[in-house]
Amino acid sequence: MELGNQTVLSNFILLGFSASKDIQPFLFLAFLTVYLMSIVCNLLIIGVAYWDQKLHGPMYFFICIFSFLEICYTSVTMPRLLIDLLSNDKIIPIQFCVVQFYFLFVFGSTENFLLSSMAYDRYVAICNPLRYNTICNPLRYQSIMNGQVCLQTTAACWSIAFVSVFFLVLLISRLTFCQPAVINHFFCDLPPLLKLSCEDTFLEEIIVFLFACSIILTSLLLTIVSYVFILSTILKIPSTKGRKKAFSTCASHFSVVTILYGTVIFIYVRPSVSYPMNVNKVMAVFNTVVTPLLNPLIYCLRNKEVKEALRKVMNTRRSRIDGIAYYSKSIRL
Repeated sequence: MELGNQTVLSNFILLGFSASKDIQPFLFLAFLTVYLMSIVCNLLIIGVAYWDQKLHGPMYFFICIFSFLEICYTSVTMPRLLIDLLSNDKIIPIQFCVVQFYFLFVFGSTENFLLSSMAYDRYVAICNPLRYNTICNPLRYQSIMNGQVCLQTTAACWSIAFVSVFFLVLLISRLTFCQPAVINHFFCDLPPLLKLSCEDTFLEEIIVFLFACSIILTSLLLTIVSYVFILSTILKIPSTKGRKKAFSTCASHFSVVTILYGTVIFIYVRPSVSYPMNVNKVMAVFNTVVTPLLNPLIYCLRNKEVKEALRKVMNTRRSRIDGIAYYSKSIRL
């Protein structure tokens, strides 16, 4: 099909990382290692929280959902990136490209909403502890953050993300795309897609920018408001030990919030011409590859309860292995 002197496209070519063929196998091994470690670490968080009853509170429920989202988020882009690093055929159909960016934005938006919910959870735990649902809380039936509220909050985060991002899909699906067919990225992100359109996409760029601002900045604002109340409450605690303990319960979540919002704001909440696409590509690697590995490590290293649960799991496993070895030895004897 012709549009003026331009050919309307049905496929794209993902440029990916334009490194020499000698370096690409090393990139493949590096990305594969990080991807597998990310999957294992996030699954470990989910497994430990499920295994230890002390981690069955709202905070760890949200952490498990967040870990699951991180697995989904990185799995949207990494398999395709790994395939492209070993293949010369980097063609991707437009339909698959749209599906990829849809789920990438769905999982990313859900993470933003969930981080706001996790900040509110920390607010209730610190500012209103008698209404917080813990294993040892005698007033669990009066708690603000109970199992039903956690499920409803999570369902709302997913639903809003699925519906809102669907309108972006409708926006992109009505565009026609022309030569050149090369996307200077390793996945189908919106800015490079808009640049390939045959039409004037000024309005679409404004809509995408406003969408990113509304999702990212609104959830960030809600998170900041929760932390303002948390900080004001912590500063009123008379003992230094009490303030330190309260701060430690928020340290992991605050670190994850800083890393995630720092990258997504840099990529999406600014004019698209501010930085070249290669800079966006580097930040996207950090956002979609490195961050899903860092987040479970942060929750493991900065959370005493998770470290204790991991230690119990390892000790239990070691005891079982020793028992099996002793039983096998006794049979031989």
